[in-house]
Amino acid sequence: MRLRMKGGPCKLRWRAKELSLILIVLVGATILIWMWDRSPVLSSSLPSKNQLLELSPDIKTVPLEPKRHVREDISTLTRSDVVNNEEEHHVDRTPPSDFTESSPDLEIVRIQNKACNYAKGKWVIDDRRPLYSGFGCKQWLAPMWACRLMQRQDFAFEKLRWQPKDCEMEEFEGSKFLKRMRNNTLAFVGDSLGRQQFQSLMCMINGRKDSPDVLDVGEEYGLVIPPGGKRPNGWAYRFPSTNTTVLYYWSSTLCDLEPLNVKDPHTEYAMHLDRPPAFLHQFLHKIDVLVLNTGHHWNRGKLRANKWIMYVGGVPNTNRKIAEMGRAKNFTVHSTVKWIDSQLPKHPHLKVFYRSISPRHFVNGDWNTGGSCDNTAPMSIGKEVLQEESSDYSAASAVRGTGVKLLDITALSQVRDEGHISRFSITASPGVQDCLHWCLPGVPDTWNEILFAQI
Repeated sequence: MRLRMKGGPCKLRWRAKELSLILIVLVGATILIWMWDRSPVLSSSLPSKNQLLELSPDIKTVPLEPKRHVREDISTLTRSDVVNNEEEHHVDRTPPSDFTESSPDLEIVRIQNKACNYAKGKWVIDDRRPLYSGFGCKQWLAPMWACRLMQRQDFAFEKLRWQPKDCEMEEFEGSKFLKRMRNNTLAFVGDSLGRQQFQSLMCMINGRKDSPDVLDVGEEYGLVIPPGGKRPNGWAYRFPSTNTTVLYYWSSTLCDLEPLNVKDPHTEYAMHLDRPPAFLHQFLHKIDVLVLNTGHHWNRGKLRANKWIMYVGGVPNTNRKIAEMGRAKNFTVHSTVKWIDSQLPKHPHLKVFYRSISPRHFVNGDWNTGGSCDNTAPMSIGKEVLQEESSDYSAASAVRGTGVKLLDITALSQVRDEGHISRFSITASPGVQDCLHWCLPGVPDTWNEILFAQI
């Protein structure tokens, strides 16, 4: 007896079609998933894999996407963009507290946020230099420092610009300086190298033109020629357009000098190692930016010639350790910086810089024993200065832990031996070279560029 299948041939054909359709769907889905992983076009138009997963609301996840975005932002921005536009690019200084290990991307951001170390870098050629003319700045520049007025013929040294490592230094502009220092006073207090920095800045502010409207306000600071004197103890000038004052006060040792007999024109002077210059006591409240320096007057010859006698505690010094010249200088610098630091809470507007020592380049002797610095060609182009610590250990030690900042110019100036006045001095005795002071325009301009970048 034959058994007949329920539904017959039609039913079998229908099931075959159904199985074929399922097989086609599975193959198509497999191909689609494979193309999704491989094709960026499809992946951008389809939902992410995470969106296809259902997550419990109790489960907290740390998204990985922002990490990739930080890397992309940094790679497409300049270093200065990252530093100056932190809020715009949402770059945080510290990682979220959930992270126990530092992310490489966050480490990059930390490096970018570090303050620029202007003492590290190299000298590069810049045809936009110098910032002023050695011929044209006669209003402010002493002839004894204007090498363009001497017999020197090689002026390639004027074309060098200091390029800090891993950061850009703000370009100096006289108008920008005056606006930044509106209604403020900048004072240089120090030796003849401080006076060079003062004259350099006056030339830089004025650029290549004279400024007949600048006012001499020396009397406001007691900077007048004393009876029987040849010149005042300093100069002060004011730019009326912004009420900006720039001054220099001569204090070669940064300590108070007091005549022992005011009636005797040949009197000796008490050199109070533990007292700052009286000028600072009297006028600190009128100063907004103060730049201090000392160094090259600390020798026995200078003390004897000027009739200076070391005093500590108001009496002649009897401490043999302090009497040693290097220790006397360090003692004085530390004392003055400590006093300045104690005054900062009383003058919250005040910014103070201690400028490290300017290097000398005498070879085969000193200034009075035939020493020379005959090189006139820049030898430092492209050579990097990378030391971590200042070459002027005494200066760095004095400001450490205080509110006084170090204007560290020693190492970057050390490689510029061709920038001195050398044998071209118009004031030195025959055969005597000046390997201490600098030609202007020249290296001290860079000191002012670094100063400007920090105020």
